[in-house]
Amino acid sequence: MKHRRIKVLVADDHPIVRRGVKQIIEESSDMVVSGEASSGSEVLDRVADSDYDVLLLDISLPGRSGLDILKQVKSMKPTLPVLVLSIYPEEQYAIRALKSGASGYLTKGRAPDELKEAVRKISKGHKYITSSLAEKLADRLSGGMGELPHETLSDREYEVMCMIASGKMVSRIAEELSLSVKTISTHRSRLLKKLALKNNAELTRYAIEHKLVD
Repeated sequence: MKHRRIKVLVADDHPIVRRGVKQIIEESSDMVVSGEASSGSEVLDRVADSDYDVLLLDISLPGRSGLDILKQVKSMKPTLPVLVLSIYPEEQYAIRALKSGASGYLTKGRAPDELKEAVRKISKGHKYITSSLAEKLADRLSGGMGELPHETLSDREYEVMCMIASGKMVSRIAEELSLSVKTISTHRSRLLKKLALKNNAELTRYAIEHKLVD
């Protein structure tokens, strides 16, 4: 008897990454890439038009925060499992992604077999988290960690903070996020105020201390 394959939608703005992920997925006979998207709007179109078993979502799509897209996908198809696949370390985005409805979080540096295992697991309705992330969540739940200042930021403010701390200029951030320089500057002002910091140098130091940048 032929088993039904897990239908995966791959969302990433880099064609080479999508091709690589597709090769990894299709090495296994039990799963297939049945859709691709390169932007947030394409993700929403694909999810609205077709049924998938798993969405593999890059957190940094052009134009809109991947976390915004994630929340919108979950409001459209609440039962669709989403695995966030990101270049950013777990410290940066994993807990935010899970809070926004993701079923798992995996960095792009993990082994291909782990990606396939994660797809299988979340397609069955389970969560997929690494042991290091499980530890962080346990600390949080046991009250070992109170809410840190950066956890009070909105998703967009948080994204802008990480980009500034990694050395990107406001104009470059505006270009990458398809927003105006004025909008990015407003986010910067708000996040500095919330973190009680004065400038980019202090922000970078804060991000390094909290392991939010490599």
